[in-house]
Amino acid sequence: MRIEDVELGDELPEERPDVSLETVRRFVKAAEMDFPRFTDHEAARAEGLPGAVIPGIMSQGQLAAMIHRWAPGCSILSLDTIFRTSMIVGTPVVCRGAVTDIDDDGIVEIDVTIISETSGATGVLGTARVRLT
Repeated sequence: MRIEDVELGDELPEERPDVSLETVRRFVKAAEMDFPRFTDHEAARAEGLPGAVIPGIMSQGQLAAMIHRWAPGCSILSLDTIFRTSMIVGTPVVCRGAVTDIDDDGIVEIDVTIISETSGATGVLGTARVRLT
């Protein structure tokens, strides 16, 4: 992907990452953050959560992966996210992005979101700054 190929308003291809309990278990073990709130619905409810939640860092990784699939070889300069609601493990989600700014230095700004396909709630939103080649 080159800066010349990008226009304001371009939408990144949607991603539907695997947020199954098994995938989350593998992620939290690899990240050394294997806490029951991420892998056990009952334990998470005992903490006041609606169920086991997808770790925020995993959500950010899913957004970064979406950006890299759209623009292989790009450099993500920043990925600033806000977590608005808990994303429940095993509930299908969709990652989306849209180009909102392009500067003369080859940096693209992308608004990103993760939405629950079950409830329609936006769980994660933010902005990424990406340098294209």
